[in-house]
Amino acid sequence: MTFALSALCVVGASAASLGVGTVNVDALRMRDQASTDASILATASKGDQVVVLEEAAEGWYKVDYQTVEGYMSAEYLDVVTQSDVPIGYGLVRTDGATLNVRFGPGTDYDQVISLYNGAVVTITGIDNGWYKIETAKGYTGYVSSEYMITCKDSAGSRGDGQGLQSGGSLGQQVVDYAAQFLGRPYVWGGNGPNSFDCSGFTKYVYGHFGYTLNRTASAQLSNGVSVSFDELQPGDLVFFDNGRVSTPVSHVGIYVGGGQFIHASTNSYCVQYDSLYSSYYSRVFVYGRRIF
Repeated sequence: MTFALSALCVVGASAASLGVGTVNVDALRMRDQASTDASILATASKGDQVVVLEEAAEGWYKVDYQTVEGYMSAEYLDVVTQSDVPIGYGLVRTDGATLNVRFGPGTDYDQVISLYNGAVVTITGIDNGWYKIETAKGYTGYVSSEYMITCKDSAGSRGDGQGLQSGGSLGQQVVDYAAQFLGRPYVWGGNGPNSFDCSGFTKYVYGHFGYTLNRTASAQLSNGVSVSFDELQPGDLVFFDNGRVSTPVSHVGIYVGGGQFIHASTNSYCVQYDSLYSSYYSRVFVYGRRIF
C-alpha cells in the first residue's frame, strides 16, 4: 500500500541518526562549527532533547536542535540510542523514491505502508538509527532516519531555512485550512463542507479567504496567473488532464509543498493528499495557477 501525506517540511544528515541527547547542564550552546570559538546558533536548557546526527570532532556531536543543525559538546549530552520521545515532525527525503515503513526498527521487519518523497509524519521515538513514526491517518511503524529530516510543523518548515520555499503566509494558511477537510467524502457536485467534488473543494477553501473561484476545474483555469511545475508554491492550484474528457482539464487540487497536493480524489472518493511525483499524477499534470 502506498500512502501519501502532507508536505507542508530539508536535507539533513546523509547517514542515520545516532540517537537522542538530553542536555545535562543549565545551558548548552549550539555552535555552527565544532569549536568553542565558533558562532552560537542557539542555547538549549537543561532537559532539552536534541537529535544526535553524528560524532564530529573529538568531544563534539553534530545535532539537530529544534530543526536547526549545529554542534554541541558531547560532555553535556546524555545520549541514548533508543527512546520513546516526541521529536516532532519529520519530512521524507528520498530523491523521488518511496520510503518503506516497517513494523520494527530494521529491514527484516515486514512493510506497513510506503511514504512518498516529501511526506510529513510525526516522529515519536528513535531506535538505533530508526525513527518511530505515526502518520496523519494513524499508521505507525519505523523508518530509517537516513531518509528523514525534522520539521517545525506539518508544513515542512525548518528553522535553518533549508525547508521548502513558502508561497507566503496566506499560501500556508490556505494549505492548513484545507487540511481540516481530510477524509471528507467526494460527491459529484459537492460544494462543502460535508462533501466536495474537486473544484467544489478548491472553490470552498479559497472562498474562506475571500477569493471567488469559478465553479468547474476548467473554468478555474481563468483564475489567477500561470506558474510552471518548478515554480509551484503552497496554495497554488494544480490541474490535471486524464485524456478522457472533452474539457481542457479533468481535475484540480491545491499544492501543499514537497511535491504533494490535497484534493477531493475520485480514486479514493475522499479528500486526501497525493504526490505530483507519482507515476500517474506526474503523467497527467498539465497546469499550475497562482491565485494571489
